[in-house]
Amino acid sequence: MGRRPNIVIFQPDHFRAEALGHMGNACVHTPNLDRLCAEEAVSFTSAFCQAPVCTPSRCSFMTGWYPHVRGHRTMFHMLRQDEATLLQRLKAEGYFVWWGGKNDLVPAQHGFDRHCDVKFEPSRPLQELPPGWRGDPDSDSFFSFYHGRLDKAHSEDEGDGEQVFYDHDWACVLGAVEQLANLPEDQPFCLYMPLLNPHPPFAVEEPFYSAVDRSLVPPRIPEPEDWAGKPSMLRGIYQNSRMQDWSEERWTELRATYYAMCGRTDHQFGRVLDALREAGVWDDTAVFFFSDHASYVGDYGVVGINQNTFDDVLTHVPFICKPPAGVDIQPGTCDALIELVDFTATVEELAGLPPAHSHFGRSLLPLLADPSSAHRDAVFSEGGRLRDETHCKELEYPPGHQDPDDLYYPRLSLQAGDGPEHTRAFMCRTRTHKYVRRLYENDELYDLVADPQELHNRLDDPACAEILATLRERLLQWFTETADVVPLTPDQRGNVADESVQSDLGSDVDRCWGDHAS
Repeated sequence: MGRRPNIVIFQPDHFRAEALGHMGNACVHTPNLDRLCAEEAVSFTSAFCQAPVCTPSRCSFMTGWYPHVRGHRTMFHMLRQDEATLLQRLKAEGYFVWWGGKNDLVPAQHGFDRHCDVKFEPSRPLQELPPGWRGDPDSDSFFSFYHGRLDKAHSEDEGDGEQVFYDHDWACVLGAVEQLANLPEDQPFCLYMPLLNPHPPFAVEEPFYSAVDRSLVPPRIPEPEDWAGKPSMLRGIYQNSRMQDWSEERWTELRATYYAMCGRTDHQFGRVLDALREAGVWDDTAVFFFSDHASYVGDYGVVGINQNTFDDVLTHVPFICKPPAGVDIQPGTCDALIELVDFTATVEELAGLPPAHSHFGRSLLPLLADPSSAHRDAVFSEGGRLRDETHCKELEYPPGHQDPDDLYYPRLSLQAGDGPEHTRAFMCRTRTHKYVRRLYENDELYDLVADPQELHNRLDDPACAEILATLRERLLQWFTETADVVPLTPDQRGNVADESVQSDLGSDVDRCWGDHAS
């Protein structure tokens, strides 16, 4: 290629792994992603996030660290000044870094200059949902996040005669297209596009809204017959959201709108792919498409997300990689268990950059070439706080935990409480089983072969005692291996920096220990 490859990171929010045509979902329209995977990319069909909410997950995949390594366990504890992001590393290595999308990664008080050359901001007003879109505060839809079809009456032509609902996502996509038409010369680039959709509210414009055949929408996972086996946070959100009387027709319409938003995201992704080709940089560019976490979207009678439940519908995410030309690849799907922490290691290998800090990612390039390559036997996710960690309750949010009309009140009110709902939990998932260790309430154990919907907690089943012991030991091994990271650069000992003095000091120490030992 003559220089390091360009990197495109297209990262939607709340995108479920099954919301792709090539994953067997007949109702969703994702032709750009499906075609890319059939021809030039690999779709990793068993990819899992390391935290089920935005900031902890992004801090994890941008460093290769699990959230517990440096305490990134809330939406208000972002990467600190001494912690390098992948973006910062690429910028320091000569990449032109363009960031278009939301943050949820680095502290806003420090700005973005260390991480990117351009932090894109829209130059004209954005369209928003109409006032009162949530309906009557006493209705059973007030916490549903559902709006439906967006009105494009005031939209504008954004090229090729396309009329769009000009929100922040469209602004960033069109900004990226413009940037690709004006790339710096003789410099590799990285486009980081952390978009919002299909994050709720569930709302989308035509033609995406009507493109989803409601009769093909997959049925949702039902509410458990016995909530005792599920975590208190999930049960609490279910109760607080007041959607227990929704008909299946209403749930189907909400889910159809979500899948339509996924189709819109695919369309926007296609615009970026076209711009890469038009700029003549397609062969020199690695393209990544993945989500920081997924979303319930009606499963178990719940919408949205939370920080310490780990059902597959929340932790199983899409992950698609198109490498630059010249990298060995077998296009299609790969069912190897992978984690989002593997993203950093993959970019490092593609760019020829040795790790600048210890991390736990594993490059996916061997799997691109041979999907049967050995990779991981288990994946992990985590979240929540200790009982007395008041600073981790996220009370920094506007008073949503105190305002019964706040959109996120069903979850925030539980986070602010002193009960077990928001407390620490850890997932260990293999191909066949899932174990969730909970610090202050009952653990969970699921047989994913017999019970893929995770409705029956087998924790107390004597027939599962051996697998339970195995997964507990595997979780302990993971903690032992990832408990901390040691900086690659050692510190100097003593009070002076002179190497000869340091050498003499070392000799004195050796003699001291020798005398002590004798």
